Amino acid sequence: MKIYETSVRKPISVALIFIGVIVFGLFSLKNLGVDLYPEIEVPYISVITMYPGGNAEDIETNITRVLEDQLNSIDNLDKITSQSKDNVSMITLEFEYGCDLTEAANDVRDIVSRTQSILPDDVEYPTVMKLSSSMMPIMMLSVTADESYAALAKILDDKMVNELNRVNGIGSVAVIGAREREVQVNVDPKKLEAYGLTVESLGQLIASENINIPAGTLDLGTQTFNLKTDLEFDDSRELLDIVISNAGGRTVMLKDVAEIVDTLEEATMDERINGRRGVRIMIQKQTGANSVQIIEDVQKRLEKIIPTLPADCQVETIFESSREIKDAINSLTETIMYAFIFVILVVMVFLGRWRATFIICLTIPISLICAFIYLAVTGSTLNIISLSALSIAIGMVVDDAIVVLENITTHIERGSNPKEAAIYATNEVWLSVIATTLVVVAVFMPLTMIPGMSGILFKELGWIVTIVVCTSTTAAITLTPMLSAYMLKLEGGEHTYKGIGILYKPIDKALHWLDNAYEHALRFVVKWRKTTIVILMAFFGVSLLLVKQVPTEFFPSSDNARLTMTIKVEQNTHVDHTVKVARQIDQIIAEKFPFIHLVSTSAGANSSSNAFAAMQTTGSHIINYNLRMPRLSDIERPTIFEIADELRNELAQIPEIREFSVTTGGGGGPGGGGGSTVNVKVFGHDMNTALATAKDLREKLSKLSTMRDVQLSREDLQPEFNVQFDRDKLAYYGLNAGTVAQFVRNRIYGYECTKYREDGDEYNIVVRYAEPFRESIEDVENITLYSNTGKALKLRDVATIVEDFASPTIERENRQRIITVKGALGAGVPLGEAVAEVNSVLADYEVPAGIDLELGGSIEDQGEAFSDIGLLLILIIVLVYIVMATQFESLAYPFIIMFTIPFAMSGVFIALWLTSTPLSLIALIGAIMLVGIVTKNGIVMVDYMNLLVERGTNLADAVIMGGKSRLRPVLMTSFTTVLGMLPMAMGIGEGSEIWRPMGVAVVGGLVVSTLLTLFIVPALYAMMEGRKERKAQRKAARRQVEEEFIRRKKLEAQQKNQ
Repeated sequence: MKIYETSVRKPISVALIFIGVIVFGLFSLKNLGVDLYPEIEVPYISVITMYPGGNAEDIETNITRVLEDQLNSIDNLDKITSQSKDNVSMITLEFEYGCDLTEAANDVRDIVSRTQSILPDDVEYPTVMKLSSSMMPIMMLSVTADESYAALAKILDDKMVNELNRVNGIGSVAVIGAREREVQVNVDPKKLEAYGLTVESLGQLIASENINIPAGTLDLGTQTFNLKTDLEFDDSRELLDIVISNAGGRTVMLKDVAEIVDTLEEATMDERINGRRGVRIMIQKQTGANSVQIIEDVQKRLEKIIPTLPADCQVETIFESSREIKDAINSLTETIMYAFIFVILVVMVFLGRWRATFIICLTIPISLICAFIYLAVTGSTLNIISLSALSIAIGMVVDDAIVVLENITTHIERGSNPKEAAIYATNEVWLSVIATTLVVVAVFMPLTMIPGMSGILFKELGWIVTIVVCTSTTAAITLTPMLSAYMLKLEGGEHTYKGIGILYKPIDKALHWLDNAYEHALRFVVKWRKTTIVILMAFFGVSLLLVKQVPTEFFPSSDNARLTMTIKVEQNTHVDHTVKVARQIDQIIAEKFPFIHLVSTSAGANSSSNAFAAMQTTGSHIINYNLRMPRLSDIERPTIFEIADELRNELAQIPEIREFSVTTGGGGGPGGGGGSTVNVKVFGHDMNTALATAKDLREKLSKLSTMRDVQLSREDLQPEFNVQFDRDKLAYYGLNAGTVAQFVRNRIYGYECTKYREDGDEYNIVVRYAEPFRESIEDVENITLYSNTGKALKLRDVATIVEDFASPTIERENRQRIITVKGALGAGVPLGEAVAEVNSVLADYEVPAGIDLELGGSIEDQGEAFSDIGLLLILIIVLVYIVMATQFESLAYPFIIMFTIPFAMSGVFIALWLTSTPLSLIALIGAIMLVGIVTKNGIVMVDYMNLLVERGTNLADAVIMGGKSRLRPVLMTSFTTVLGMLPMAMGIGEGSEIWRPMGVAVVGGLVVSTLLTLFIVPALYAMMEGRKERKAQRKAARRQVEEEFIRRKKLEAQQKNQ
């Protein structure tokens, strides 16, 4: 007994199984997390090493190159890039997609651990970070204050950070831009020298007075007590009375040679929010946590925290991803609801019976709910990829049920009993239904195998559509015949046109007219099959001319109401002057862009020595802006791309600004609204030649109409002072360069000798020369040193200070020095157009010896993604061919059906061209989906024509009858898919710009291919079968002639014998 027959015979079992699936699915949905994207583990590991006080070249030589040489031997390493800049080395290891990142991270840690011993002594232990999407902050707050600003770090740490860390699912809460408290011991070098002391000996004395040492235990009678010597400072003023010398019988205290200042560390950054001084608070989540729930919990917790803060503290949200997530989820949910309504209407119009419509539409929730079970089992979330997969699948899940039910109703209309009709009609089409599903699986399953970032994004889409379509097929051959057998009525075939049924009179008329018109068209096609094929192929040829007219881009951009700006004034500019420029820009934004309601400004260098700070572009001459404005749905304003161009024009008018870049979407990646970039990589070890080449290219690219904000990844060489030692003199005094260099560092930068503890927090105690003694070159030359015999001498006796130039940043790729010429695209400029212009510049460019040029940026990602998609398309076509050849047990029939694929591609390019939509990765995924969708129609038609031919129907009649009987199922399945994708193609809702190209591609491709499939498939079938018939007739005629010849010969032989 076959599965559909069993389903009809055992309705209760079938119903209970599907009810169980629904209950399990709804339970899974209730427990699903909500996020913007699936958890993405990108194959990047960063090694960040802090070396306070080191310049870029020293860090490259002593840290970056040493680590690179050791790390280069790791397995599965694809690319190694690095950035050496003042105070920090950052190496990024890019691994092959699909490799075990946990194992790779362990290998990196082992190598870093072994290499630590050969790095400079004062280097902090390298931080190894495995990058993932959960590291991206889900929320950023701003806290501004006036009188309370000095104590803001402590206030926030006590009242906000600790409270927020208790929210379930939060990974970390970091305060950015707050000046830490510091106890400064500012010494007078003359007094220090008079008492024969040094900064180092002073620091050691302070450290020895600030101790807490366990001394063991003491047994007193029957009790045991801990014994300790706790001499830690309870108050920073205790430092004043530390005895540092008793020379000549006179007690010398620390306050006699130094000033003790309990203050904030030296200001290197001015952090302001809407013009008020403040700090930023960055919130990250734990892997797999529900972003929306966390943000809601944080907002509830903030309602309780804010009243406990000082009255002058104001808390604002710079950004939070829950609004983006909710908008995207709501938009896609609306799309699914619209699609659901459209599908019901299409089925109702074509079938005209509510029972039949109910049976078909019941397939939709059952199939979609199975996707929630998959998400729950794999630990994934409800995100825009999973919901997009559902909106893609919703028009396809009813296809199989439509084919089965349409055939059942046909048999019922012919007078069959509903039960018999359900079994017999399903038997006729169930193999073709399974074959069409296998074709869809052959299209979507390979999406799970795309390498690179595209694969990470579309893996979930491939799995969900595959699972949903397989579920819909199972329902179509079990649930649909079962419900049809018990719900459809024998006399329900014709409309009575009474009451509400009168609405169907014009619909039935139109459908009958359509059937007759299509029959007449098929008669023409069968008669003039070759002419039909030539006309349709000519149409395909003409459509190919549009390929070059459609621009290309990697990923569509969207307006998420955020902008970031990085502005640079002249190098070595003091932070105070940089702040003045920032205030000027603040005023321009306030006057000319009043709708920007949050302006977060960071002017200067980040003093924090953490990994997040290392990834930021900061410096005394750099200003970073984070701008937020209301959504387009909230107010009428220009798009962020237009605003970016206006801001560029304003910034170009400020003479102090040397360079700037404006990034749309807050610098987000795929889906975050971040714009595309075109980069030219300049490789060369000679920094001067490479820099000159890069500057020349920058000038040329700046003149291109498609490019904006063209700048270099490496800044101009910045002036600095270099202490050059005379090694002979050092040897004479028994000194070495390392020791003297450390002496200089301790007196200028400072010697962190110990920690001052208060209320559970630790603050640095720093010993250095007082500011009046470290303001000039002469002050540095007058630093007092001591030889190995104790003789005092000055730094100028063993060294000279010379003015030098050094690169503030040195970048490397695969252990070669590189400078990148970076350029953003103007508003509405397609990536392909910009790349064509850049290539024309590079084609005529004379490259100096020792320099190599290479194109990078978004075009690099696009090239990789498009080539992967191209290979995938070939694989899919081969798989689809294998499925069809297996079903038809023929090598020829699949070619008939696969002729519909080129017409689908014609439709894609026509739709993209008409809607001015660039060909992007998303549009290409839509084109690939069409391979499965359009071949389904061809399979249904050819399968039914074969059935009629096998039953002895004349070829021409089989083509006409087969085409006519399959017209409505083909139109219904196509209409449901087209209308299911129409809301996506129309770009309804926030963030819909990302998925719109897919909707446009599918709608355009399906409309064109469906219209042409209805003619090309019958024409090719008639031609191939006609050729086969003629071949069979010729063979039969030859056999008849041979038999006649043999019969005559036998007759002649018999006559002779007689």
